[in-house]
Amino acid sequence: MDHYNYKRNFKDLFGSTIRKVYYKNPTCGDVMTLFIELDQNQVRNAAFTGEGCSISMASASMMTELIKHKSVKELSCLRIAFEQLIRHGDITDGIDLGDCLSLRWVHQLKARHNCALNDLASFR
Repeated sequence: MDHYNYKRNFKDLFGSTIRKVYYKNPTCGDVMTLFIELDQNQVRNAAFTGEGCSISMASASMMTELIKHKSVKELSCLRIAFEQLIRHGDITDGIDLGDCLSLRWVHQLKARHNCALNDLASFR
């Protein structure tokens, strides 16, 4: 709930090094734009804007914190591990998902998977 009530990185990012992905959850209407600033295959900064349920907003807040200063290769590994956590409740050995582990229980609620996966699942 802390990440929902006090969203981290809730802002727009601008510039030529910003990659922007828009996502709308067709199931419940969550809308979000994810901003990732890349510098030579390194995530320099990450942010998001949008509105939605507590799961989607908290998930985006946690993931933007987690991916900062990671390589694009690490980002891909984190995305896969996070998706496994949300869809199956599986924790991937050797991958630190930090606060995102608090969403492990979401795998029991299939209707909420898209809420939690709204951010990095759309960034491939």
